[in-house]
Amino acid sequence: MAVSGASGVDASTSKYLRGKYAICGIGETSYRRGSDQTTRSLATWAIKNAMDDAGMTAGDVDGMLSYSGNDSTFSTFVAGDLGIRLNFYMDVHGGGSSSECLIGIAIGVIEAGLCKTVAIYRSMNGFSQVRIGGTGARSAEPVKGDQIHHRGYGWQSAGQMFSPTFMRHMYDYGTTPEQVAHVKAAHSKHASNNPKAYYKMRVTPEDVVNSRVICRPLHLLDCCVETDNATCVIVSSVDRARDCPNPAAVIQGIAGRTSKPRADMHYQHGPISTVAGYYAKDILWPNSGVGPEDIDVTGSYDAFTFTAMLQLEDYGFCKKGEGGEYVSSGIIELGGARPNNTSGGHLCEGYTHGMSMVIENVRQLRGDADDSCPIGPDGKRQHTYDYAEGGCRQVKGAEVTANMGWANPGTASSMVMAKDK
Repeated sequence: MAVSGASGVDASTSKYLRGKYAICGIGETSYRRGSDQTTRSLATWAIKNAMDDAGMTAGDVDGMLSYSGNDSTFSTFVAGDLGIRLNFYMDVHGGGSSSECLIGIAIGVIEAGLCKTVAIYRSMNGFSQVRIGGTGARSAEPVKGDQIHHRGYGWQSAGQMFSPTFMRHMYDYGTTPEQVAHVKAAHSKHASNNPKAYYKMRVTPEDVVNSRVICRPLHLLDCCVETDNATCVIVSSVDRARDCPNPAAVIQGIAGRTSKPRADMHYQHGPISTVAGYYAKDILWPNSGVGPEDIDVTGSYDAFTFTAMLQLEDYGFCKKGEGGEYVSSGIIELGGARPNNTSGGHLCEGYTHGMSMVIENVRQLRGDADDSCPIGPDGKRQHTYDYAEGGCRQVKGAEVTANMGWANPGTASSMVMAKDK
Protein backbone atom coordinates (compact mmCIF):
# COMPACT_ATOMS: atom_id res chain seq x y z
CA MET A 1 0.00 0.00 0.00
CA ALA A 2 1.40 3.38 -1.01
CA VAL A 3 2.11 5.89 1.71
CA SER A 4 0.39 9.26 1.50
CA GLY A 5 2.24 12.46 2.27
CA ALA A 6 1.08 15.36 4.44
CA SER A 7 -1.26 16.43 1.66
CA GLY A 8 -3.11 13.12 1.78
CA VAL A 9 -2.31 12.50 -1.89
CA ASP A 10 -1.19 9.00 -2.89
CA ALA A 11 2.25 9.35 -4.48
CA SER A 12 2.28 5.97 -6.24
CA THR A 13 0.36 7.04 -9.34
CA SER A 14 2.29 10.30 -9.68
CA LYS A 15 5.58 8.38 -9.62
CA TYR A 16 4.28 6.20 -12.42
CA LEU A 17 3.43 9.27 -14.50
CA ARG A 18 6.62 11.17 -13.67
CA GLY A 19 8.61 11.79 -16.83
CA LYS A 20 6.07 10.01 -19.04
CA TYR A 21 4.57 13.12 -20.68
CA ALA A 22 5.99 16.30 -22.13
CA ILE A 23 5.27 19.63 -23.73
CA CYS A 24 6.28 19.20 -27.35
CA GLY A 25 4.94 22.39 -28.94
CA ILE A 26 4.56 26.02 -27.89
CA GLY A 27 2.92 28.92 -29.68
CA GLU A 28 1.79 32.46 -29.09
CA THR A 29 0.63 35.58 -30.88
CA SER A 30 2.19 38.98 -30.46
CA TYR A 31 1.44 40.87 -27.25
CA ARG A 32 -0.52 43.97 -28.21
CA ARG A 33 -3.03 46.51 -27.04
CA GLY A 34 -5.72 46.58 -29.68
CA SER A 35 -5.46 43.30 -31.58
CA ASP A 36 -8.32 44.13 -33.97
CA GLN A 37 -8.98 40.38 -33.99
CA THR A 38 -11.49 38.09 -32.35
CA THR A 39 -10.42 35.65 -29.66
CA ARG A 40 -11.29 32.93 -32.19
CA SER A 41 -8.80 34.33 -34.67
CA LEU A 42 -6.12 34.80 -32.00
CA ALA A 43 -6.61 31.22 -30.77
CA THR A 44 -6.14 29.70 -34.23
CA TRP A 45 -3.00 31.80 -34.69
CA ALA A 46 -1.41 30.61 -31.42
CA ILE A 47 -2.42 26.95 -31.86
CA LYS A 48 -1.12 26.88 -35.43
CA ASN A 49 2.18 28.31 -34.23
CA ALA A 50 2.37 25.57 -31.57
CA MET A 51 1.58 22.88 -34.16
CA ASP A 52 4.30 24.24 -36.43
CA ASP A 53 6.72 24.28 -33.49
CA ALA A 54 5.88 20.62 -32.83
CA GLY A 55 6.05 19.70 -36.52
CA MET A 56 2.41 18.58 -36.39
CA THR A 57 -0.50 18.73 -38.80
CA ALA A 58 -4.20 18.87 -37.98
CA GLY A 59 -4.40 15.10 -37.98
CA ASP A 60 -1.80 14.82 -35.22
CA VAL A 61 -3.88 16.72 -32.63
CA ASP A 62 -7.07 15.08 -31.34
CA GLY A 63 -7.62 16.74 -27.95
CA MET A 64 -8.20 20.36 -26.94
CA LEU A 65 -8.56 22.24 -23.66
CA SER A 66 -9.10 25.93 -23.02
CA TYR A 67 -9.78 28.24 -20.12
CA SER A 68 -11.36 31.66 -19.88
CA GLY A 69 -13.50 34.01 -17.86
CA ASN A 70 -16.35 34.03 -20.38
CA ASP A 71 -14.14 36.09 -22.68
CA SER A 72 -12.93 33.58 -25.25
CA THR A 73 -14.08 31.11 -27.93
CA PHE A 74 -14.92 27.42 -27.43
CA SER A 75 -12.58 24.64 -28.54
CA THR A 76 -14.96 23.13 -31.09
CA PHE A 77 -15.08 26.33 -33.14
CA VAL A 78 -11.31 26.81 -33.01
CA ALA A 79 -10.63 23.15 -33.85
CA GLY A 80 -12.94 23.32 -36.85
CA ASP A 81 -11.14 26.39 -38.17
CA LEU A 82 -7.86 24.45 -38.01
CA GLY A 83 -9.23 21.27 -39.56
CA ILE A 84 -8.81 19.32 -36.31
CA ARG A 85 -11.29 16.56 -35.44
CA LEU A 86 -11.42 16.14 -31.69
CA ASN A 87 -11.70 12.92 -29.71
CA PHE A 88 -11.77 14.92 -26.48
CA TYR A 89 -12.33 18.56 -25.60
CA MET A 90 -13.22 20.64 -22.57
CA ASP A 91 -13.54 24.39 -21.99
CA VAL A 92 -13.28 25.45 -18.37
CA HIS A 93 -13.85 28.63 -16.39
CA GLY A 94 -10.72 29.93 -14.77
CA GLY A 95 -7.75 32.22 -14.93
CA GLY A 96 -4.26 32.14 -13.50
CA SER A 97 -4.37 28.72 -11.85
CA SER A 98 -5.48 27.00 -15.05
CA SER A 99 -2.39 26.37 -17.20
CA GLU A 100 -0.66 23.86 -14.96
CA CYS A 101 -3.95 22.27 -13.91
CA LEU A 102 -5.08 21.68 -17.50
CA ILE A 103 -1.70 20.19 -18.38
CA GLY A 104 -2.37 17.69 -15.60
CA ILE A 105 -5.84 17.00 -17.01
CA ALA A 106 -4.34 16.51 -20.46
CA ILE A 107 -2.01 13.87 -19.02
CA GLY A 108 -4.98 12.17 -17.40
CA VAL A 109 -7.12 12.00 -20.52
CA ILE A 110 -4.22 10.73 -22.64
CA GLU A 111 -3.43 8.14 -19.97
CA ALA A 112 -7.10 7.08 -20.00
CA GLY A 113 -6.94 6.52 -23.75
CA LEU A 114 -9.38 9.31 -24.64
CA CYS A 115 -6.97 10.99 -27.06
CA LYS A 116 -3.27 11.11 -27.91
CA THR A 117 -2.21 14.75 -28.20
CA VAL A 118 -3.80 17.77 -26.52
CA ALA A 119 -3.55 21.45 -27.47
CA ILE A 120 -4.23 23.77 -24.52
CA TYR A 121 -4.89 27.43 -25.25
CA ARG A 122 -5.85 30.72 -23.64
CA SER A 123 -7.12 33.49 -25.94
CA MET A 124 -8.05 36.91 -24.61
CA ASN A 125 -8.47 40.50 -25.64
CA GLY A 126 -7.49 41.54 -22.15
CA PHE A 127 -7.01 45.19 -23.00
CA SER A 128 -9.39 46.06 -25.82
CA GLN A 129 -12.40 44.00 -24.68
CA VAL A 130 -12.81 42.28 -21.30
CA ARG A 131 -10.35 43.84 -18.88
CA ILE A 132 -9.57 41.95 -15.68
CA GLY A 133 -9.62 45.07 -13.52
CA GLY A 134 -13.37 45.56 -13.83
CA THR A 135 -13.19 48.24 -16.52
CA GLY A 136 -14.00 48.04 -20.23
CA ALA A 137 -16.74 45.57 -21.17
CA ARG A 138 -16.77 44.12 -17.65
CA SER A 139 -17.68 47.44 -16.00
CA ALA A 140 -21.22 47.22 -17.36
CA GLU A 141 -21.94 43.87 -15.71
CA PRO A 142 -24.48 43.92 -12.87
CA VAL A 143 -23.51 42.70 -9.41
CA LYS A 144 -24.76 39.13 -9.12
CA GLY A 145 -24.12 35.80 -7.42
CA ASP A 146 -21.00 35.56 -5.28
CA GLN A 147 -19.94 39.06 -6.30
CA ILE A 148 -22.07 40.33 -3.44
CA HIS A 149 -19.40 38.98 -1.07
CA HIS A 150 -16.69 41.31 -2.34
CA ARG A 151 -18.09 44.16 -4.41
CA GLY A 152 -19.97 45.40 -1.36
CA TYR A 153 -16.58 46.04 0.24
CA GLY A 154 -15.22 47.85 -2.80
CA TRP A 155 -13.27 44.81 -3.97
CA GLN A 156 -13.93 44.89 -7.69
CA SER A 157 -10.45 44.50 -9.13
CA ALA A 158 -7.92 41.78 -8.39
CA GLY A 159 -5.62 44.29 -6.70
CA GLN A 160 -8.37 45.40 -4.36
CA MET A 161 -9.25 41.80 -3.47
CA PHE A 162 -5.67 40.67 -2.91
CA SER A 163 -4.36 43.73 -1.07
CA PRO A 164 -5.46 42.57 2.42
CA THR A 165 -3.14 39.56 2.03
CA PHE A 166 -0.27 41.81 0.99
CA MET A 167 -0.90 44.26 3.81
CA ARG A 168 -1.12 41.45 6.37
CA HIS A 169 2.23 40.04 5.22
CA MET A 170 3.77 43.46 5.74
CA TYR A 171 2.23 43.61 9.22
CA ASP A 172 3.21 40.06 10.20
CA TYR A 173 6.78 40.03 8.91
CA GLY A 174 7.88 43.60 8.33
CA THR A 175 7.97 43.16 4.56
CA THR A 176 8.27 46.49 2.75
CA PRO A 177 7.03 47.71 -0.64
CA GLU A 178 10.63 48.70 -1.39
CA GLN A 179 11.75 45.07 -1.02
CA VAL A 180 8.97 43.67 -3.19
CA ALA A 181 9.53 46.35 -5.85
CA HIS A 182 12.67 44.39 -6.78
CA VAL A 183 10.37 41.86 -8.47
CA LYS A 184 9.31 44.46 -11.03
CA ALA A 185 12.88 45.69 -11.42
CA ALA A 186 14.15 42.15 -12.07
CA HIS A 187 11.38 41.30 -14.52
CA SER A 188 11.93 44.57 -16.38
CA LYS A 189 15.60 43.61 -16.85
CA HIS A 190 14.49 40.30 -18.31
CA ALA A 191 11.92 41.97 -20.58
CA SER A 192 14.56 44.36 -21.92
CA ASN A 193 16.14 41.28 -23.54
CA ASN A 194 12.82 39.99 -24.91
CA PRO A 195 12.02 41.38 -28.38
CA LYS A 196 8.31 40.53 -28.03
CA ALA A 197 7.74 42.04 -24.56
CA TYR A 198 5.19 44.85 -24.41
CA TYR A 199 7.19 46.83 -21.85
CA LYS A 200 10.93 46.65 -22.53
CA MET A 201 12.14 49.57 -20.42
CA ARG A 202 14.17 48.76 -17.32
CA VAL A 203 12.94 50.31 -14.08
CA THR A 204 14.38 50.53 -10.59
CA PRO A 205 12.73 49.71 -7.26
CA GLU A 206 12.64 53.47 -6.65
CA ASP A 207 10.66 53.93 -9.87
CA VAL A 208 8.12 51.40 -8.60
CA VAL A 209 7.50 52.93 -5.17
CA ASN A 210 7.44 56.43 -6.66
CA SER A 211 4.72 55.51 -9.16
CA ARG A 212 1.17 56.43 -8.19
CA VAL A 213 -0.70 54.33 -5.64
CA ILE A 214 -3.48 52.14 -7.06
CA CYS A 215 -4.62 50.56 -3.78
CA ARG A 216 -2.28 50.15 -0.87
CA PRO A 217 0.31 48.71 -0.91
CA LEU A 218 0.19 48.47 -4.71
CA HIS A 219 1.69 51.15 -6.91
CA LEU A 220 1.08 51.36 -10.63
CA LEU A 221 4.34 49.56 -11.44
CA ASP A 222 3.51 46.77 -8.99
CA CYS A 223 0.67 45.77 -11.33
CA CYS A 224 0.67 43.63 -14.47
CA VAL A 225 0.27 44.88 -18.00
CA GLU A 226 -3.03 44.34 -19.87
CA THR A 227 -2.68 42.95 -23.39
CA ASP A 228 -4.51 41.20 -26.23
CA ASN A 229 -2.99 37.82 -27.12
CA ALA A 230 -3.34 34.06 -27.31
CA THR A 231 -1.00 31.30 -26.17
CA CYS A 232 -0.85 27.52 -26.59
CA VAL A 233 1.06 24.46 -25.40
CA ILE A 234 0.78 20.96 -26.84
CA VAL A 235 1.03 17.95 -24.52
CA SER A 236 1.84 14.41 -25.65
CA SER A 237 3.69 11.35 -24.45
CA VAL A 238 7.45 11.68 -24.19
CA ASP A 239 7.84 9.10 -26.95
CA ARG A 240 5.75 11.16 -29.35
CA ALA A 241 7.47 14.35 -28.24
CA ARG A 242 10.87 12.90 -29.11
CA ASP A 243 9.73 12.64 -32.72
CA CYS A 244 9.14 16.41 -32.78
CA PRO A 245 11.78 18.81 -34.10
CA ASN A 246 12.44 20.59 -30.78
CA PRO A 247 13.62 19.09 -27.48
CA ALA A 248 10.85 17.94 -25.15
CA ALA A 249 10.14 19.66 -21.84
CA VAL A 250 9.46 16.63 -19.67
CA ILE A 251 6.72 16.98 -17.05
CA GLN A 252 7.86 15.73 -13.65
CA GLY A 253 4.87 16.61 -11.48
CA ILE A 254 1.82 18.84 -11.12
CA ALA A 255 -0.42 20.25 -8.40
CA GLY A 256 -3.74 21.38 -9.83
CA ARG A 257 -6.00 24.03 -8.32
CA THR A 258 -5.06 23.32 -4.75
CA SER A 259 -7.00 25.54 -2.35
CA LYS A 260 -6.91 26.89 1.16
CA PRO A 261 -9.71 25.72 3.51
CA ARG A 262 -11.80 28.60 2.13
CA ALA A 263 -10.93 29.49 -1.45
CA ASP A 264 -13.87 31.84 -1.98
CA MET A 265 -13.41 33.98 1.13
CA HIS A 266 -9.94 32.85 2.16
CA TYR A 267 -9.62 35.70 4.65
CA GLN A 268 -12.12 33.84 6.88
CA HIS A 269 -9.47 31.18 7.46
CA GLY A 270 -6.06 32.32 8.57
CA PRO A 271 -3.35 33.05 8.35
CA ILE A 272 -4.32 35.61 5.72
CA SER A 273 -0.67 36.13 4.75
CA THR A 274 -0.34 32.45 3.76
CA VAL A 275 -1.42 31.57 0.21
CA ALA A 276 -2.49 28.28 -1.39
CA GLY A 277 1.05 27.43 -2.45
CA TYR A 278 1.63 26.43 1.16
CA TYR A 279 -0.67 23.45 0.55
CA ALA A 280 0.27 22.85 -3.10
CA LYS A 281 3.94 22.35 -2.24
CA ASP A 282 3.05 19.17 -0.33
CA ILE A 283 1.71 17.73 -3.59
CA LEU A 284 4.14 19.27 -6.10
CA TRP A 285 7.48 18.33 -4.59
CA PRO A 286 6.69 14.66 -3.75
CA ASN A 287 5.01 14.21 -7.15
CA SER A 288 8.05 15.68 -8.91
CA GLY A 289 10.75 13.94 -6.90
CA VAL A 290 12.60 17.23 -6.40
CA GLY A 291 12.57 20.13 -3.96
CA PRO A 292 12.99 23.90 -4.21
CA GLU A 293 16.76 23.53 -3.95
CA ASP A 294 16.79 21.56 -7.24
CA ILE A 295 15.06 24.25 -9.31
CA ASP A 296 17.10 26.35 -11.74
CA VAL A 297 14.40 28.69 -13.07
CA THR A 298 11.08 29.71 -11.55
CA GLY A 299 7.92 31.05 -13.14
CA SER A 300 6.09 32.54 -10.15
CA TYR A 301 2.87 34.21 -11.26
CA ASP A 302 3.25 37.99 -11.20
CA ALA A 303 -0.19 39.51 -11.51
CA PHE A 304 1.43 41.82 -8.96
CA THR A 305 4.91 41.99 -7.51
CA PHE A 306 3.51 40.65 -4.23
CA THR A 307 1.98 37.51 -5.77
CA ALA A 308 5.36 36.41 -7.10
CA MET A 309 6.98 37.01 -3.71
CA LEU A 310 4.28 35.22 -1.68
CA GLN A 311 4.40 32.08 -3.81
CA LEU A 312 8.18 31.81 -3.82
CA GLU A 313 7.99 31.95 -0.05
CA ASP A 314 5.12 29.49 0.48
CA TYR A 315 6.53 26.92 -1.97
CA GLY A 316 9.63 26.86 0.21
CA PHE A 317 12.24 28.77 -1.76
CA CYS A 318 12.86 30.72 1.43
CA LYS A 319 11.56 30.63 4.99
CA LYS A 320 8.14 32.03 5.80
CA GLY A 321 8.41 35.75 6.35
CA GLU A 322 11.66 36.07 4.38
CA GLY A 323 10.07 36.58 0.96
CA GLY A 324 10.87 40.28 0.86
CA GLU A 325 14.52 39.59 1.59
CA TYR A 326 14.58 36.76 -0.97
CA VAL A 327 13.26 38.77 -3.93
CA SER A 328 15.42 41.80 -3.11
CA SER A 329 18.63 39.77 -2.79
CA GLY A 330 19.30 39.46 -6.55
CA ILE A 331 18.59 35.72 -6.61
CA ILE A 332 15.58 36.11 -8.95
CA GLU A 333 17.50 38.09 -11.58
CA LEU A 334 19.25 36.71 -14.64
CA GLY A 335 22.72 35.94 -13.41
CA GLY A 336 21.32 35.14 -9.96
CA ALA A 337 21.03 31.65 -8.53
CA ARG A 338 17.37 31.15 -9.49
CA PRO A 339 15.94 33.64 -12.03
CA ASN A 340 12.19 34.19 -12.05
CA ASN A 341 10.00 34.97 -15.08
CA THR A 342 12.88 35.36 -17.50
CA SER A 343 10.60 36.71 -20.25
CA GLY A 344 9.48 39.63 -18.11
CA GLY A 345 6.31 37.86 -17.03
CA HIS A 346 2.91 39.47 -16.62
CA LEU A 347 4.49 42.62 -15.24
CA CYS A 348 6.30 43.36 -18.50
CA GLU A 349 5.89 40.85 -21.37
CA GLY A 350 2.10 40.52 -21.55
CA TYR A 351 -0.81 39.18 -19.55
CA THR A 352 -1.83 35.63 -20.50
CA HIS A 353 -3.25 34.12 -17.29
CA GLY A 354 -0.10 32.09 -16.78
CA MET A 355 0.43 30.30 -20.09
CA SER A 356 3.32 32.48 -21.25
CA MET A 357 5.29 31.55 -18.13
CA VAL A 358 5.02 27.88 -19.01
CA ILE A 359 6.08 28.67 -22.58
CA GLU A 360 9.10 30.61 -21.31
CA ASN A 361 10.25 27.74 -19.11
CA VAL A 362 9.93 25.34 -22.04
CA ARG A 363 12.24 27.64 -24.00
CA GLN A 364 14.69 27.77 -21.10
CA LEU A 365 14.84 23.97 -20.97
CA ARG A 366 15.39 23.84 -24.72
CA GLY A 367 18.24 26.34 -24.34
CA ASP A 368 16.51 28.55 -26.89
CA ALA A 369 15.10 31.65 -25.22
CA ASP A 370 14.14 34.00 -28.05
CA ASP A 371 16.33 36.92 -27.05
CA SER A 372 18.61 39.26 -29.01
CA CYS A 373 21.57 36.89 -29.28
CA PRO A 374 22.81 36.16 -32.82
CA ILE A 375 21.74 33.16 -34.87
CA GLY A 376 24.66 30.90 -35.75
CA PRO A 377 25.40 29.08 -39.04
CA ASP A 378 23.53 26.04 -37.70
CA GLY A 379 20.35 28.10 -37.36
CA LYS A 380 20.52 28.02 -33.55
CA ARG A 381 20.80 31.01 -31.29
CA GLN A 382 24.31 31.58 -29.96
CA HIS A 383 23.69 32.64 -26.37
CA THR A 384 26.27 34.98 -24.87
CA TYR A 385 24.94 34.89 -21.26
CA ASP A 386 25.55 38.64 -21.20
CA TYR A 387 22.47 40.00 -19.44
CA ALA A 388 23.09 43.65 -20.21
CA GLU A 389 20.14 45.52 -21.71
CA GLY A 390 19.26 44.27 -25.18
CA GLY A 391 21.26 41.10 -24.68
CA CYS A 392 20.75 37.50 -23.57
CA ARG A 393 18.06 36.03 -21.34
CA GLN A 394 18.93 32.33 -21.56
CA VAL A 395 19.80 30.78 -18.20
CA LYS A 396 23.03 28.83 -18.50
CA GLY A 397 22.62 25.15 -17.73
CA ALA A 398 18.88 25.24 -17.05
CA GLU A 399 17.85 21.67 -16.22
CA VAL A 400 14.75 21.88 -13.98
CA THR A 401 12.04 24.56 -13.83
CA ALA A 402 9.01 25.25 -11.65
CA ASN A 403 5.84 27.11 -12.59
CA MET A 404 3.58 28.46 -9.86
CA GLY A 405 0.15 29.56 -11.07
CA TRP A 406 -2.08 31.90 -9.06
CA ALA A 407 -5.82 32.48 -9.24
CA ASN A 408 -6.10 34.30 -5.92
CA PRO A 409 -4.58 33.90 -2.45
CA GLY A 410 -6.77 30.84 -1.89
CA THR A 411 -6.11 28.86 -5.10
CA ALA A 412 -2.89 27.69 -6.77
CA SER A 413 -1.60 25.30 -9.43
CA SER A 414 2.02 24.39 -10.13
CA MET A 415 4.27 22.21 -12.26
CA VAL A 416 7.86 21.00 -12.47
CA MET A 417 9.48 20.32 -15.86
CA ALA A 418 12.93 18.98 -16.70
CA LYS A 419 15.22 18.97 -19.71
CA ASP A 420 14.98 15.72 -21.66
CA LYS A 421 18.01 13.54 -21.16
